[in-house]
Parts: sequence; structure tokens; C-alpha cells
Amino acid sequence: MYQKILVALDNSTAAEAVFTAALGVAQGTGASLLLVHSLSGQEEGSPLPLPSTMDSIYWAPGSEVNLELWHQEWVRYETESLDRLRQFAHRAEAVGVKAEFRQLVGEPGKGICKAAQAWGTDLVVLGNRGRSGLTAALLGSVSNYVMHHAPCSVLVLKGISLQPAAALSASTAQPELPVGPV
Repeated sequence: MYQKILVALDNSTAAEAVFTAALGVAQGTGASLLLVHSLSGQEEGSPLPLPSTMDSIYWAPGSEVNLELWHQEWVRYETESLDRLRQFAHRAEAVGVKAEFRQLVGEPGKGICKAAQAWGTDLVVLGNRGRSGLTAALLGSVSNYVMHHAPCSVLVLKGISLQPAAALSASTAQPELPVGPV
């Protein structure tokens, strides 16, 4: 059914659940994976400013020290993100799933759709952070954009399925009942 699955990953703890779900689909269908991450200001921990503040940023004379610190943060962010993609690809290959990876720069939704089109993707798998209100208005929703613009089917994982395993087991644990007379 699926031959090429694009997996959109960020640097959050939810990326593990997204990768695991996509890997399961790939194993079941014999598909290849394209793992992508977009370096953007929309991600927590990114040294890039949010898109809405881009117009007000400028480098004043004498701020070379700040520029050098920012550059160091950018290199760290880029390297850590690429290493994470590489680790996911190795894990897929270890279980017999062909995987490649790409790091994109810019707005995640547009980058994911463009990569899906260029690679001939059958399915895009990504998570949904559940942004709403002002945050969604300022940053937009990557999953919403991809659902409306992707050239193929889209699987969006949301809610409880994206919680890390430890948090999931803690949130679904049964409460302890008192023993003996109350």
C-alpha cells in the first residue's frame, strides 16, 4: 500500500512516538522512510527568533559578540538535530527498514509538503502539539498546514499517543485503594 513514508520529526519528546508509529507502518507495508526535521523558530529550543518578531531584529554596531554567541547556538541546534535524525535512521535500518534523512531550513509545514512532493511520498506521518488560541494564531499549526497542502495522505498523531512512555504509564495508572477499614 505505502512505498514511501515521510516522517516529520521535531526535537520534542513526542518525536519518539511519531517515529515508532511510522516505523510500524513501514515494517507492515515494506515502505521506505524519509525522516525530516525543519530548523525553524517555531520549535522550542531553536536559536531562531519567532517569525512574528523577525522584522524587529537587527544587529546593532558592536554586537559582534552577540552574533558569535548566536552562531554557536545555531551550530549546536543544527548538529544535535542532524544527529537525532541519524540515530532514528540507524534504528530503522537495524530492523530492516530503508531510511534516509534530510534537514530542512524554514517554515516546517511548507518544507514538509515540498519534500513530500519531491520524494513522491505516499504518506506523511507527523504529530500535533495541540496549539490553540494565540499560540496557534502566531505560529500556525504545522499539522493543519500539511493536512491541507500535502500531495498525499497524512497521518496525524495527537494527544495521549504522543506522550512519552513514562508519562503515559503514570497518567493511566490505577489509583491505590486503601487497605483495611476506612
